[in-house]
Amino acid sequence: MTYSLQLYTVRKPLEEDLPGTIARVAELGFTKVEPYNFAATADALAAAFAQHGITAPSGHAPLLSADQDEIFAAANKLGITTVIDPFIPADQWQTEEDIQKIADGLNAAAKKGAEYGVRVGYHNHAWELESKINGTTALEYFETLLDPELVLEVDTYWVSVGGESAVDILGKLGERVKYIHIKDGPLNTDTSAQLPAGQGEVPIWDVIGAAKHLEVGVVEFDDYAGDIFEGIAASLAFLNAGKA
Repeated sequence: MTYSLQLYTVRKPLEEDLPGTIARVAELGFTKVEPYNFAATADALAAAFAQHGITAPSGHAPLLSADQDEIFAAANKLGITTVIDPFIPADQWQTEEDIQKIADGLNAAAKKGAEYGVRVGYHNHAWELESKINGTTALEYFETLLDPELVLEVDTYWVSVGGESAVDILGKLGERVKYIHIKDGPLNTDTSAQLPAGQGEVPIWDVIGAAKHLEVGVVEFDDYAGDIFEGIAASLAFLNAGKA
């Protein structure tokens, strides 16, 4: 299993010292990262990645609200081959019509991405599971509207917070899921209560095992009460010592 780090986890250190933060991430043992809003910092990230032997298979960018050509060009500069839209607000997941609009937008983005050799995906929060459409979750309904080339990055923590079993959802979404976010904690909306992998209520190994077509498992904390680098190191140590 290949593990990456979502750089949003270290957003505060990155803002203060981007090269130093990437160096520290590399020292902890990560060889892959997942940048966010990377178009704005592509040159600095590219330099830091090259210096420390880091690659970025995936990255987060607001595809439906920003310049897609700029995003995909930056992705090419950073070697990112999958660009994932990380956040579409809860109020847009309540009706079939609204979900169709999201799917149409991402399907169109995927066609443009293909011109750059970049695949497009979507990352969930809790509300795509809390909202129900025709007796199923909005996330599952959304998946049926996507063109075949689109992928999903399932945030397994937020699936659980949304009231669903991450293992079940991963099984239902099948080969569409190429990335997952690996995080742990008490399964509530208090992000500062999140914990290193293996220390909370998420059945980490069951979740990883349920993602049968997984390419990369991405470690993430939305927030953390302790030293974030210690939290990251603990998560990676747990994963590297495990069975997947």
